[in-house]
Amino acid sequence: MAITRLTKYLRQDRMPHVWCPGCGNGVIMKAFIDAVDKEQLDPDRIAVVSGIGCSSRVTGYLNFNTLHTLHGRAIAFATGVKLARPEFNVVVMGGDGDLLAIGGNHFIHACRRNMDITIIVFNNQIYGMTGGQYSPTTPEDMYAATAPYGNVENNFDVVNLAVNSGATYVARSTVYHYAQMVTYIRKALKHKGCSVVEILTNCHTYFGRYNGMPVPTGMLQHFKENAVLLTKAMKMSEEELTGKIITGEFVNVERETYTHRYEKLKEKLLEENEE
Repeated sequence: MAITRLTKYLRQDRMPHVWCPGCGNGVIMKAFIDAVDKEQLDPDRIAVVSGIGCSSRVTGYLNFNTLHTLHGRAIAFATGVKLARPEFNVVVMGGDGDLLAIGGNHFIHACRRNMDITIIVFNNQIYGMTGGQYSPTTPEDMYAATAPYGNVENNFDVVNLAVNSGATYVARSTVYHYAQMVTYIRKALKHKGCSVVEILTNCHTYFGRYNGMPVPTGMLQHFKENAVLLTKAMKMSEEELTGKIITGEFVNVERETYTHRYEKLKEKLLEENEE
């Protein structure tokens, strides 16, 4: 019964999926449809948009209104969908490379505008589909195909970027913490405003193999051992937090959305034209 409860949200004819065995992307996909089911949302009033990358293949498997779009442009497409159909729950699902490198400007401006969309960031800290190059979230000193001696760049903190850009709901979890992940996605879907849920996921094929965790269980163990709830992290020193993954809800506030302002402007212009 637990399986059939969720399979109705999947396009069975598109299976099997293309993800590597043990990849965390499937866990995030399940968490998303679990959240939709628990919130009893109408699938016909949900639009899921993705760009290019391993995680962006998710739209091919979801039985909703879906768009598989251009590299880095998922948020731009999602903005158009939301303005055309404001009654829809519009969700962007993509990787750290797609959303924060080529799509980085769209990300920060969606947060700045408080665009009423949900952005789920599959953060595997590497470019998985194109050969294991380092991404904007690859930690310093970690190895990648293009960082054979260790990454010398500073990495983006997705949560801090979203918070400081103006998102009104921001949370972080990992694929190990399934129940927590579902809870945050549920809250993001209900939130009016720009919601960002960052989920640390395992790419053992590249990130794990380059950094001493070549099997899925090794990376999941890493998430388990290093995740620290925000409430606990606030009592820890900077030294104690080195290498830790801080999970939790970082922002949950109400503020007027761009969608609402846009609708008000349309009403005003219609009234002026009638006069």
